[in-house]
Amino acid sequence: MALMDRIRACNRHDPDRFRPFTVAGARVGRVPGDYLETLTAWPDVLTVTDDGVTLNPALETPHARTAALHTVVQGLAERGIIRVRDEPYRVARAFHESPFLEVDRGAVVFFGLHSYGVHVNGHVYRDGRPHLWIGRRAADKAVAPDQLDNMVAGGQPARLGLMENIVKEAHEEARVPADLARRARPASTVTYCLETARGLKVDTLFCYDLEVPADFVPHNDDGEMVDFRLMPADEAVERVARTTDFKFNVNLVITDFALRHGLIDPDTTPDYEALVAGLRAPLP
Repeated sequence: MALMDRIRACNRHDPDRFRPFTVAGARVGRVPGDYLETLTAWPDVLTVTDDGVTLNPALETPHARTAALHTVVQGLAERGIIRVRDEPYRVARAFHESPFLEVDRGAVVFFGLHSYGVHVNGHVYRDGRPHLWIGRRAADKAVAPDQLDNMVAGGQPARLGLMENIVKEAHEEARVPADLARRARPASTVTYCLETARGLKVDTLFCYDLEVPADFVPHNDDGEMVDFRLMPADEAVERVARTTDFKFNVNLVITDFALRHGLIDPDTTPDYEALVAGLRAPLP
């Protein structure tokens, strides 16, 4: 099985290529060293040295920091370095800590900020076997076009609770009624740190399981998915192991589902312990 290969693929990065990004004395991210010179264009907002980037400590409130960094984000977008998404993300050391500021989603990877998301394993039992509802992403998606995905998944925006986000994403992506979406149960988290062309993706995914009625069929409303199929969970695990059909981080969520539902046997899987540990990789 190549499940460990999928985990390793999500945790490839060269720490030497990045420099710390510090806010209010806390290191909250890592910026690509190649862009240090670019960031000197905003001396009132950022102090840039060979050792890192620091947000002006005179910006003492989350609102002031958010507004100041927004000018940098707009400038980076005008230079074609990032793409503004008009969706605010929290910048904090932990999910339940008060944020230092908010930043546009399009800048999160550039600054190497810790981001969060929700993934819902929509599943149903057929003949005693768990089956997963799997979506196919649209061909025009900027990330992982035409690849397979969980029934419901999305980034976690600021000022929205996890369950609120699940209800929203479930409606948009799979036409799941709100009362059914609220039955999703938190099951685990997976973490990974991946170097990309845009920067460093430092992610925690909150994984939920949602057993749907036997006659439920998801339908997409926002154009992000082109179709859904019901796939035996063990077949999904096999495809994760043998192919690159699934979006890179969905591989981790399905592996986690398989471990929790006993589809991977510790008696017959030599790297079982490595799989469990690898899904919760330490974040920088």
